[in-house]
Amino acid sequence: MVSNYNFEQIEPKWQKRWLQEGLYEVNNDDPRPKSYVLCMYPYPSGPAHQGHVRNYTFGDLLMRLKTMQGYAVLSPFGFDSFGLPAENAAIKTGTHPRIYTESRIKELKESVIRLGACYDWRREIKSHDPNYIKFNQYIFLKLFENNLAYRAKAPVNWCPGCQTVLANEQVLSDGTCERSGDAVVKKEFEQWFFKITAYAEELLNSLDDLDWPERVKIMQRNWIGKSEGAEFDLKIKGHNKTITVFTTRPDTVFGMTYVVLAPEHPLVSEITTKEQINEVNELLERVKYENEIQRQSTEKNLSKRGAFTGAYAINPFNNAEVPIYIADYVLISYGTGAIMAVPAEDERDWEFAKTYNLPIIRTTQVPEGFDGAYSGDGIKINSGFLNGLRVAQAKEKAIEYIEKNALGKRKVNYRLRDWLISRQRYWGCPIPIIYCQDCKIVPVPYEDLPIIAPDDVEFLPTGDSPLKRHEGFVNTTCPRCKKPAKRETDTMDTFVDSSWYFLRFCDPLNEKEPFSKQVVAEWMPVDQYIGGIEHAILHLLYARFYMKALADIGLAPKDLREPFSRLFTQGMIRMGGSKMSKSKGNLVAPLEYFDTVGADSLRLYHLFVGPPQDDFDWTEQTNEMIQGCHRWLTRLWRLSLLGTPDEPHNFSQEKTNNDTLLIKKTHKLIKSISQAYEKWSFNRAVGMLMEHTNLISKLLNEKLTKQSFDFAIDSLLKLLAPMAPHITAELYQRRHQEHIHEQSWPSYDQELAKDDLVTLVIQINGKLKDTLEVSSELTQSELESIALTSDKVAELLKDKQIIKVICKPPRLINFVVN
Repeated sequence: MVSNYNFEQIEPKWQKRWLQEGLYEVNNDDPRPKSYVLCMYPYPSGPAHQGHVRNYTFGDLLMRLKTMQGYAVLSPFGFDSFGLPAENAAIKTGTHPRIYTESRIKELKESVIRLGACYDWRREIKSHDPNYIKFNQYIFLKLFENNLAYRAKAPVNWCPGCQTVLANEQVLSDGTCERSGDAVVKKEFEQWFFKITAYAEELLNSLDDLDWPERVKIMQRNWIGKSEGAEFDLKIKGHNKTITVFTTRPDTVFGMTYVVLAPEHPLVSEITTKEQINEVNELLERVKYENEIQRQSTEKNLSKRGAFTGAYAINPFNNAEVPIYIADYVLISYGTGAIMAVPAEDERDWEFAKTYNLPIIRTTQVPEGFDGAYSGDGIKINSGFLNGLRVAQAKEKAIEYIEKNALGKRKVNYRLRDWLISRQRYWGCPIPIIYCQDCKIVPVPYEDLPIIAPDDVEFLPTGDSPLKRHEGFVNTTCPRCKKPAKRETDTMDTFVDSSWYFLRFCDPLNEKEPFSKQVVAEWMPVDQYIGGIEHAILHLLYARFYMKALADIGLAPKDLREPFSRLFTQGMIRMGGSKMSKSKGNLVAPLEYFDTVGADSLRLYHLFVGPPQDDFDWTEQTNEMIQGCHRWLTRLWRLSLLGTPDEPHNFSQEKTNNDTLLIKKTHKLIKSISQAYEKWSFNRAVGMLMEHTNLISKLLNEKLTKQSFDFAIDSLLKLLAPMAPHITAELYQRRHQEHIHEQSWPSYDQELAKDDLVTLVIQINGKLKDTLEVSSELTQSELESIALTSDKVAELLKDKQIIKVICKPPRLINFVVN
C-alpha cells in the first residue's frame, strides 16, 4: 500500500532543510552565469495574504527554474518597514512603531517560509535598520552635494486624518486620502525635493528599450507628460507686467478669446480691479479646500469655477484685447500657471466660453457637419499669415514668428514635477540636515551618520513630526561654526527607501558604502522584477530616477541607467467586486490552506487559475479548484511511488508501442513546458502536466516498461518542481535518494519532440476554401490565426463580418460570415 501524501510533515521538513543547507544562497564570486530575480519590496502589515502568495509563487518558481537551468540566481528578501500604518498604530494603541513593525515582519517572514518560497536570507534588509538608514542618508547628502536635492516652499496635499503630506498618487479621485478617507486640503510648507525633472527626457526616451508591459510604459509616459510648443508673453493693458503662457498649438493663437490664470498666480492680486475683487476673492476662498484632482475634474459646474479679473491681455499676433479670468482648473504647478484659451480648439475652453458668453473663433477648417471644439488637422482659417497652411506647417511658422519678433521661444514642457520627499512623521528615515542661524542649511557630516530618531517620543496627532517636540533630538550644534543649531525634523518619503534597495541586496554587508560599484555591475540590472500594477508609476519612476542619478554622481556604474530589464505585473485578486486588500477587510488568509491542503496545492491554484497577468475573482468555486489541485497532487504521489522498493509494481519486460508513445510524448512535454515557462503560461503548463499524468496512468494500466515509466515520471517531477517544490522534492528523494532542486533542467530530443502534422480544412459558411498542413498541438486561437494567413481565405473574408467561428482542433475550422 503506497504511503499517504502527508503534506503536514513533508512541507516543514523541506522548508527546514532548505534554510539549513542554504541551497539558494549565492555568493558574489559564484562562477555560474548570474541572474537576478526580484519580487517588489513588501510592506510588513502582518502575515502573507493571497496577493503575497501570488507574487512570491511567481518569483520562487523563476528562481528554482533558473537554478535548475544552471544559473546562480540572486533572489533576496527584505522589508519596506517605514510607513504611516505603524505610526498611526502608535497613536491609537501606544505601541512603539518599531515594536509594531518588527512583530509584523516576523509574521510575514514566517508565512513566506511556509509558502515554500526560498530566499538568500543572509542578504535580508529592512528600511528601519540603522545600517540602511545610514546609507539612505548618505545618498541624500550626495544628491544634495550635486544639486539634486533642494529645499523650497510649495503647496502640498495635506491629510488632516493622517496629519501628513501625501503624494499625488495617495489622493483618490474624489479628493480623499487613500488611507484615512479624509478630504485632502492644500497647505504651504518648506519642503525637501529631489530634482527628478532634470531626468524627464531620459526617463521618457529610455522606456522604449525596456522589456516592460506596454500599459506600464504608457502610464509612465503620461505621467511624465511631455508637450512641445512655444512659450511667449502677453502684455497686460494698463500695466507694465506681462503674462507668460505655454501652448502646444501656437497655430491657434488667432483664436485666443480670453486668458486664464491659476488662482495662485502672483499677478492675480495686482491686476484684479475693484469691481471684480469680491468675485475673485470668493473663488480664491473656495480653491483653498480643493486638491489638484478635484480642480481638474470635468464634472464640476463651470459657472462656479471662474471669475473675471477686470483686466485685459493683448494678443501679440493681432493686438486684440482679450479678458483675463482666473479658474480653478488651471494649476500654478503646471507650465506657467497661465493659459491662452482657444475655445474653438479645446473642449474645456469651449464649455467655459459658452458658460461665460465669450467669443469662439475657429482657426482650423472643421469637417462638414462637425460641431464643438475641434483639435484635429485641417486648413488654417481666420489666422492672418497662417491662412491656407495645414496645422503642422502653421505650428512651425507661428513659432518662427514668435522667436523672430522676440515674443518668446520654442519650449518643451513636462507634466512631471520634482519629487517632494518631506514627511511630517516620526516613522521614517530622518533627513540629515541641520539649520544654523549663521551657516543656514548645513548637511550632517558623513562621520556622524546614521541620524537615528529617538524612541522616547510622544505620539500626538498634531500635524507636526513628533521629533519636533523632542528637545534632545532637535537641539544640536552646527558642524561648521559650533554654535547652537536645530535638526531637520521631517523624515523622508518611504518611496526613497524602495528606490535603491535592489542595489543594497547585491552588497548588503558593506559597511563603508551603500554598495560596491563592482559588485553591482556583476548583478544589475535586475533580470526579472515582479510586482503589482499599482506601482506602475511612482515606485518604478523613482527607482529609475535614482538609478540614473546614482550613476551620474559616481555611486553606481556609469553605464547602469535602468534598474529593471524585464518587468512583470501580476493580475489583481478581486473579492465581492473589490480588490482584495487589508483596508477593505476582504483578505483571505493562506494559513488555512497551508493547514488543510498544503502550500503546494495553494501555489498550484494561483498558477492554474488563469494567465498570471489577468485579474481574477476569489469566489465560491475557488475552494473547489484548490481542492482539485490537491487531489491531483495526491494522485501524482501514488503514481510516482510505484516501482520503488516500498511499492513494487509488475512492469512489462518488453517494449511496446505504449513505450514509444510515452517517450515521444514526454520529450514533447519537456519542450512545451520549457516554452510555457518562458512565456509565463503557467496555467497552460499545469494543464499539460495534469494531462501527462493521466496519459502515464492510462498506459500503465495497459502495458509499460519500468524504463519508460521512470523517464516519464522523473521528467514530470522535474518540470513540476519549480511550481510545487515540496512534494516533488520528497518524491524524488524517495525514488533516487537525491535532491530534485539540485538536478539539471530536463532536455529533450528535437526529433522526438517534433510536432505531428495534420491537414487543416478551412471552410467559409461550411464550404471548403483551402487546406494547410499544421501542428496537431495547436489551440483554437492559434488555428484561427493560421487560417487567416491563407491568401485565398483572406481574400474571401475581405469586407465580410465574421459572425461565428466553428473550430474542431486540429483538423477543421469554419468561418461563418454574413
